[in-house]
Amino acid sequence: MPDPNGFLRYERQLPKRRPVPVRIQDWREVYPPAGEELIRDQATRCMDCGIPFCHDGCPLGNRIPDWNDLVRTGAWAAAAESLHATNNFPEFTGRLCPAPCEAACVLAIADDAVTIKQVEVEIANHAFDLGYVRPQPAPAPSGKRVAVVGSGPAGLAAAQQLARAGHAVTVYERDDRIGGLLRYGIPDFKIEKEHIDRRLAQMEAEGVEFRTGVNVGVDVTADDLRDRYDAVLLACGALAGRDTPQTPGRQLNGVHLAMDHLVPANRVVSGLQDTTPIDAHGKHVVIIGGGDTGADCLGVAHRQGAAEVIQLDQYPLPPEIRAAELHPWPTWPTILRNYPAHEEGGDRVFGVAVQEFVDDGHGNVAAVRIADVVVERVDGRRQVTVTPGSERDLRAELVLLAIGFEGTEPQPLLDQLGVTRNPRGAVDTDDRWSAADGVFVAGDMHRGASLIVWAIAEGRAAAAAIHTYLGAHGDLPAPVHPASQPLAAAR
Repeated sequence: MPDPNGFLRYERQLPKRRPVPVRIQDWREVYPPAGEELIRDQATRCMDCGIPFCHDGCPLGNRIPDWNDLVRTGAWAAAAESLHATNNFPEFTGRLCPAPCEAACVLAIADDAVTIKQVEVEIANHAFDLGYVRPQPAPAPSGKRVAVVGSGPAGLAAAQQLARAGHAVTVYERDDRIGGLLRYGIPDFKIEKEHIDRRLAQMEAEGVEFRTGVNVGVDVTADDLRDRYDAVLLACGALAGRDTPQTPGRQLNGVHLAMDHLVPANRVVSGLQDTTPIDAHGKHVVIIGGGDTGADCLGVAHRQGAAEVIQLDQYPLPPEIRAAELHPWPTWPTILRNYPAHEEGGDRVFGVAVQEFVDDGHGNVAAVRIADVVVERVDGRRQVTVTPGSERDLRAELVLLAIGFEGTEPQPLLDQLGVTRNPRGAVDTDDRWSAADGVFVAGDMHRGASLIVWAIAEGRAAAAAIHTYLGAHGDLPAPVHPASQPLAAAR
């Protein structure tokens, strides 16, 4: 049983981040490996609640109290087995997930939540370091073939589940390397790419075939897929960046979508190209958008040597602690989220919106004209009201738009399969994850831009649905989450 007094004996504590002056000189991860004693102390804070609400907060249904207690007692191998039972890639989620499980932790009612995310990543680190992560090939082939289009976390999770069930799985990726946004959309200071590569090595040993540089729908048609495979899973993500074409001056040189900045920067770090066409070095940078992608741009700009960085957010400055009357436990709270990039420099301006990108007279952006705004919900719609007389200019030689995504990109493959995007830019499915006969959809392509844990959960659930569709024996495990009926239906 757990230590009933652990949360009284130990305070919440995270490992110290690498010093700012050191880490902005390289692209390595911000957090160094944590000491075993620290992680065991933090796992000891878990009370193994009678009703563990962290399960409800986690789309994967991770067995959090179980592996916390196993870490407390030093049973790392058993902890790794428990963690992998519900999560194919804890080394990804432990680095990238915003941890809704911690917001739902019972300790968070009146104390600091258990450091669930940190314990998770250290279990994954130990599992690789101690050799607990081994290939799990299927005992016998099923004779069925499945194509997975897209190699982000949803596609990879589905591919691994299906391969372990004996199906011959081929993953198609249009980029030159596997990983989707994990590979090129997220900077190395959040996840070094060796973590992706060693998991891919496990999957290859389990029989998954990877084909890169293939634009499915162009290089390989839908008819080709239907001829070669018994089922197709679309996991192409939600990469259509939200833009502001109506804003005056949007066409100026120096105004870019965030991904147009992040992707080439990642390729430079990976040694795949020498320079990036969008470099913040020596420039005054304005980032529009206050979320994860904006923080990624902030950290990249620091490492590229920006002269100044300002990050803009339409919404007012949120509180630093949960406002219980608005976001009662265990719901996800709206609070001020400080990412490691924010302690590296730069300013944040809240409650403003861009009115115009100002021309330097030669077709280049010279400034961003902003104004104070009030954002309200009127009849369910977001309404932005500008405060008269509040306009002012911010110097800017580089502007990065990190204002979200509009769903999956239009592509020939969808037309060829007879699949359409809904008004949100996503692809709807029935309760068996199917968008057409033999065609399944999962991850951001189905859900819209969301969390990595949701992508993995949907990939696992879609894999279970495909397994059933193929008439295979036995059930594949799939997460059951009360907030998502399709997940439950896919079992």
